[in-house]
Amino acid sequence: MNYSNLKKQDPLAWKIIQAEITRQTNELELIASENYVSPAVLEAMATVLNNKYSEGYPGKRYYGGNQIIDNIETLAITRAKKLFSAEHVNVQPLSGSPANAAIYMAFLKPGDKVLGLKLDHGGHLSHGHPINFSGMLYNFVQYEVDTKTGKIDMAQVAKIATKEKPKMIVAGYSAYSREIEWQKFKTIADKVGAYLFADIAHTAGLIATGLLTNPVPLCDVVSTTTHKTLRGPRGAIIMCKEKFAKQVDRAVFPGMQGGPHDHITAAKAVAFAEALKPSFKKYSQQIITNARTLCDEFKKLNYQIVSDGTDNHLFVIDLTNKKLNGKQAEQILETVGISVSRSTIPNDPNSPMKPSGIRLGTPAVTTRNMKAKHMPLIANLINQALLNKNNKKELIKIKKEVKQLCQQFPVPKIN
Repeated sequence: MNYSNLKKQDPLAWKIIQAEITRQTNELELIASENYVSPAVLEAMATVLNNKYSEGYPGKRYYGGNQIIDNIETLAITRAKKLFSAEHVNVQPLSGSPANAAIYMAFLKPGDKVLGLKLDHGGHLSHGHPINFSGMLYNFVQYEVDTKTGKIDMAQVAKIATKEKPKMIVAGYSAYSREIEWQKFKTIADKVGAYLFADIAHTAGLIATGLLTNPVPLCDVVSTTTHKTLRGPRGAIIMCKEKFAKQVDRAVFPGMQGGPHDHITAAKAVAFAEALKPSFKKYSQQIITNARTLCDEFKKLNYQIVSDGTDNHLFVIDLTNKKLNGKQAEQILETVGISVSRSTIPNDPNSPMKPSGIRLGTPAVTTRNMKAKHMPLIANLINQALLNKNNKKELIKIKKEVKQLCQQFPVPKIN
């Protein structure tokens, strides 16, 4: 992109942005929820659509001059429907948590009972954690992964649901590496008379390409962010059965939000078009292949993996046997130019600020065109950094090796 005006008018802001461009160029991004958008998506975000205000929906706006905005929002909706086989799509949610809040508002009343996965077992804050709005407004009961397998025990989910009789069941996670048994969740939900809500924020791109099972035709309502495996702008969408369309739309606007971010809606439309191309399925398959290869390499290096493997783009390393916590590992790796996120492990004895694990994901390095053959090198760089955490000379050497690797695989052109 051409930053000439920014450089001239605000050189300090421009300098900070250039520093971030340099960081992204020279460092490895292994945070599972992050990715690099294409130049086309980035350009769509920096358009004059930012200048328009458009409360309401296509054909039903509260401001004039929205004919063209209607066209871009309708385009995004049409593409999202095709991508996920959805009956109804709302493309206005500003991010994942606001989307989830709108879903709860659409289907529940404060105090209603909801069944979701515990945070330290791979769930998300917005799935009922007591410090989050979801746990404050709704009566969440929670299920866990099996302590031996690290996988969701559907018999246990059924047992809890039968006992508690929640009004909604939440499936879909932020740190769970296995395929989700959507049909079993649907059977349980139907049996207890609950709505089934799928949060596919992490796996949407893998689902859109058919590499993981699509829950959209099965569930009552589904949310996803657009910036992870879907490789779009930061934002979210909600998909639901047509019979729930009005209540979902009312919950988004005027329930949760005012005017949508029209430039982001345009970028979503562009990202959906990219995801509909055959090349995106090839890319998504490489994400999974890279994740499985990277995971296997860590197992060879005697790292413990929660659930012992992965079916998607991420996995969680239990650092208990390495005498490190997740925060320490995250900070050590940051010094050598590798970004990861600390993560809880099931029944974590430590606090979320200093959890026992780290979460790794492969969407971003795959966007840089890294293949399975490069994953052993990445695993070794991480392992060497953690082993040499107190050796500044060795850490400097590792950082140079990280930079050399990154220079072989440039990010999509951003400057």
